[in-house]
Amino acid sequence: MTDSYIIEVNSQTAGIVVRNQGGYCFFASSHQFNRLEGQLFRNAGEAERAASKLVNGEVKEAA
Repeated sequence: MTDSYIIEVNSQTAGIVVRNQGGYCFFASSHQFNRLEGQLFRNAGEAERAASKLVNGEVKEAA
């Protein structure tokens, strides 16, 4: 099983996820994805979907 994956959205590198005991931790590669920095995901696909939602404006700003 791979321990890290590069996450891309629309041919842009969003960041990487690295597997640890709790899941996959996201490390942003650009400011656009800083909201995902440090978040834990069950798998790389889940992280990619979250990054896509962020780019597509499907994630609302926190109050």
